[in-house]
Amino acid sequence: MKRFLAAVLCAVILLTTLSAGGLSVAAASDEPTEKPEFPHVTIVTDSGEGLKLQKEDGYVGATVTVTDTDGATLGGQASVKIRGNSTSRLNKKSYTFKFDSKQNVLGMGKAKKWALVASMFDPTLLRNYVGIHTAAELGLDFTSQQRIVEVWVDGSYRGCYSLLEPIQEGKERVDIDIESNDGMNDFMIERERNRVEADATYFTTNGIRFVCSEPKEPSEEQLAYIQSTMDDIVNRLKSGDRDRIEEKVDLDSFAEYYLLNEFVKTVDFDYSSVFFYYKGGKLYAGPAWDYDLSMGNMDTNASAAYVEAAKTDGLYCNTMHFYKWLCQYDWFTDRVKTVYRDHADCFHDIGAQGGMIDRLYQEHKGAIDRNFTTAGWRFTHYANLNKQPFSTYDENLAFFKSWCADRAAWLEETFGEPEEYLVGDANGDGRVDILDATAIQRKLAVYTVASFDAEAADADEDGSVTVYDVTMIRLYLAAFPLDTAVNTIKTRKA
Repeated sequence: MKRFLAAVLCAVILLTTLSAGGLSVAAASDEPTEKPEFPHVTIVTDSGEGLKLQKEDGYVGATVTVTDTDGATLGGQASVKIRGNSTSRLNKKSYTFKFDSKQNVLGMGKAKKWALVASMFDPTLLRNYVGIHTAAELGLDFTSQQRIVEVWVDGSYRGCYSLLEPIQEGKERVDIDIESNDGMNDFMIERERNRVEADATYFTTNGIRFVCSEPKEPSEEQLAYIQSTMDDIVNRLKSGDRDRIEEKVDLDSFAEYYLLNEFVKTVDFDYSSVFFYYKGGKLYAGPAWDYDLSMGNMDTNASAAYVEAAKTDGLYCNTMHFYKWLCQYDWFTDRVKTVYRDHADCFHDIGAQGGMIDRLYQEHKGAIDRNFTTAGWRFTHYANLNKQPFSTYDENLAFFKSWCADRAAWLEETFGEPEEYLVGDANGDGRVDILDATAIQRKLAVYTVASFDAEAADADEDGSVTVYDVTMIRLYLAAFPLDTAVNTIKTRKA
């Protein structure tokens, strides 16, 4: 949705941020120390006017220096540009920088290109980090490594950023082969619903629009190969034939990616920043990217889809692009449940007291605090995008944690281990006796019942709890022959 709104966002931001007090000029600060508390990234543009840089300016010359917490420094000549779409219009910019030669930045492997994400839509600055960290926990291949850093541009302190490996082809990144066999071997695509950009190559399969990510500028032959490959995969998905689908689709990655995005409910899942790559004759889901407008952080005035995304219950991604077919098949949803059960502790830990979010904040508190004090950035609402922030960081963090905890509880009910219950055991004490009949009678009379299991109380299994269930329990206790299985262990449907 961010791409769709980019054309009107500039004017909206001006009006909204002015009314919310969101326009802020980052304060100058002392240059990084020799052994900083957090890694520092210092950008010095050749022109000295990096703070005026806009997306349309493209890459400009610069010197980039990265200083780790042990004082180790690397860097040199580089080029820098503004990254993002709707985020490129904001006052706190995100950046892409490319060194002239490969550098092993903060132990994340050698590469030229790196991303600095400002997370300006997210008042906690942690949603992107949590989303990508969870992808790694789930085992999604080629998940970007990331570090929280502090950034200076031409001597001005710009605050707290995430430094990440961008989504690109490479041995240290997404390891696909886009060169052999005349480039008709591996490729990577991104869901792109309606954005149009110069020099980008788009294609549509079964009404689902994508942009070619790798190779970025495919030849006519390469594009025809990508198109025919994706058309074949979609036809297989539509067929429901599991064997045919598994020949061309890696279902484990699709299940992991689905579960991740179903948990976070990112509003971009059917719009953009959703990647798939084709490697060695199979389509894989991922890598994960861009989670600032997720986990409850969306403006519910934007659309009905945003309203649904804001809720902590309900499925959200099961009707989008490839998943509108996959999620119809029990064998796929069973696989999703298996992935969930293997990683349930991870989801419950995210919003728990002392869990992932709390740990991340405590670990990076200094950099986060300086983002709003020294750098002077404010909690701002951008109309039709992020949720109206609370006035304090603690309130925003508490909402984030609460949303994730409630979402994890709903996932447990939906994808967790099926519960077993005893038919007729209305009060849940593990046996069927006259107390269960009494519990049903009290419930029907709208009296308070300390513990009541409606599914178990349905002794005749007709789908409702009525006085006849009381009769069934009494007949069972009197050893009266029954044609319905009272006192039988059943398994709840997950």
